[in-house]
Amino acid sequence: MLSWNAFLVDLVKEEMGRVLVLDSITNGDSWRGVDMLIFNTWHWWLHKGNRQPWDYIRVGNTTYKDMDRLAAFKLGLSTWARWVDSNTEPAITQVFFQGISPTHYNGEEWNASGSTTCKGQTQPLTGLVYPGGPLPTVAVVKEVMGNMSTPVSLLDITTLSQLRKDGHPSIYGSGGDKGNDCSHWCLAGVPDTWNQLLYATLVATG
Repeated sequence: MLSWNAFLVDLVKEEMGRVLVLDSITNGDSWRGVDMLIFNTWHWWLHKGNRQPWDYIRVGNTTYKDMDRLAAFKLGLSTWARWVDSNTEPAITQVFFQGISPTHYNGEEWNASGSTTCKGQTQPLTGLVYPGGPLPTVAVVKEVMGNMSTPVSLLDITTLSQLRKDGHPSIYGSGGDKGNDCSHWCLAGVPDTWNQLLYATLVATG
């Protein structure tokens, strides 16, 4: 079953507009009791303007027009962590969190010019370290997971994906005439490696 929820926490429609509720996760009812849960989020947290899926953000009784996205992400992910700890049984459900998928819009991250993007890239970076360094979101994920009581397997795909600046659809994907896509991935391609890592983890823990 695929349950598409870009933020894991609740996005609700109210009279005032669409509200992203960072401390509520009622949509998780459909996740209870399954054999395996694989979670993923972050991609949509950075969207702004007419691509932003919410009009307001709420925490507790306070509603904001907007807030720091990394801070919002941490609050939302902490709500998810509490839900997992309260609603899953390790003997019944195996829980995974797929790590952060990077983008390649700024060539300075791999020692190219700032105007360079994934457009026209045909080769991955060499080595085991991304020149631009780790993403702050990765530290948030590891911090939140480190405070959980439920064992969750992190599918840490971030660095290997950072090295694949050549793996995006660029201007050649669907709707390529509308922009340069350096945040999604070509198929076949990088996501197949993610799936292979998931399969290897399942075999190792099975």
